[in-house]
Amino acid sequence: MGQRLAALWRRWLPSSLLGRVLLLTLLAMAAAQIVSSAAWIATFRAQQVEGLVATTRNLAQSAAATARFFNSLPTEYRHIVLDQLRNMGGTRFFVSLNDKLIAMKPLPDSDRKRLVTAEVRSVLHRRLGNQINLHVEFVDPADVRILNSELPLDALPPSWAHYALTLEPLNPPVLVTQIEVSEGEWLYLAAALPAPYVSLDDESVPDQQILFLVVMIAVLFPVLAWLIRQQTRPLRKLAKATRDLPLDDSQPPLAEQGSAEIVAVTRSFNAMRRRLHSHMRDREQLFRAISHDLKTPITRLRLRADLIDDDTMRARLEGDLMELELLVKGALQSLKDTDIHENVESVDIERLVARMAEAYRDGDEALVTVRGHSLPYRGKPLALSRCLGNLLDNAVKYGERAVITLEDSADRLRIRVDDRGPGIPESALPHIFDPYYRLDRQHQEGHGLGLGIARNIAHNHGGELAVDNRPGGGLRVTLDLPRR
Repeated sequence: MGQRLAALWRRWLPSSLLGRVLLLTLLAMAAAQIVSSAAWIATFRAQQVEGLVATTRNLAQSAAATARFFNSLPTEYRHIVLDQLRNMGGTRFFVSLNDKLIAMKPLPDSDRKRLVTAEVRSVLHRRLGNQINLHVEFVDPADVRILNSELPLDALPPSWAHYALTLEPLNPPVLVTQIEVSEGEWLYLAAALPAPYVSLDDESVPDQQILFLVVMIAVLFPVLAWLIRQQTRPLRKLAKATRDLPLDDSQPPLAEQGSAEIVAVTRSFNAMRRRLHSHMRDREQLFRAISHDLKTPITRLRLRADLIDDDTMRARLEGDLMELELLVKGALQSLKDTDIHENVESVDIERLVARMAEAYRDGDEALVTVRGHSLPYRGKPLALSRCLGNLLDNAVKYGERAVITLEDSADRLRIRVDDRGPGIPESALPHIFDPYYRLDRQHQEGHGLGLGIARNIAHNHGGELAVDNRPGGGLRVTLDLPRR
């Protein structure tokens, strides 16, 4: 399971530093906002519950005071007081005296409802006595019934009940308290929960908080993206310069800008480039000096060999001199063909391969076939031409026919060269790229350097060269070149 999660993370994780920093920053911001919002919501809900309990406690105390007031009135005055309250208002309760307990559909149970209902009962029992018979319930305004006839609110004049029991357009729950003041007489008290505590359900996240999070992310994220992009721009330039690696003196050094770490890396890259350029120049001068110095003694030895009377000895000496000359030429050719004194530019591989294939013909018959298409590739044109030329030479020389297949994608360019030759023994595959290694000793041309040079050029482009035997016979050489 952990490996699958890690694989999914690597799959969806952006490859660029900018993308990764932005993603991690977004996750950090989201985590911080979730934690802070959770703490804020918990505090907000605690305050809501505390305020709701305090409000219902006040309602319960008022209900207890009203009940005690009605209990203190003579029986014949109670209805007179009720009529005056209905006509004049002035109380937060709708009050009536009924001869029975009125049953109504209560609101669904919730933690808040149980909490405040228990608080109301506690206050009433404490103020009116534990022996009192009472019924406390929260009811939706549409389900409220009043008077002995159990009329709904809409059936009564507005001045009678709507003033105390409605808070349009909120329509909060109605606290209905029914207290048995004497046998067959119930005091009915109903009051709507006052604002802002107008709900017994858990409060959702306020719209203002969600809007604040959205606005904050919408403002901070683009600014952060711009800042990170500015900071990583020197890294992108450094990556491009490392990939292209221009070694000629005409190229100026990279500008040392950005943070202290990036400046240090850029300065090290410039120093490395100078040392590498100096090394390549010294190597070129060394090989030129060796070539110049060896030509003279080889020529002198050939002249002296002609003076030897012994034909057998003369033939052996001339063979040794020829082999020495071939080794010198092969070393110089290796230096020339793997030389990277070339800047990167756009190369039309498809056109290059088609032009090279035209050179391999037997009369009107084409020896090389090209399949597939590719977009231009940024590389070193002469080096790529030498690489592909070596591959085609080997394919036509040992396989007589060759098929070049181009497979292009967003991240890599793959070039396959298939021939119809005898292939390579499995035991020889590990040594096929070794210098001067040749399978066919009968062919005197060549030095056994072609595949090694081609692989070095592939490595210089960040790619790879692979050689395998085809299942149907022949050899397959695959050149993989990355596009990044």
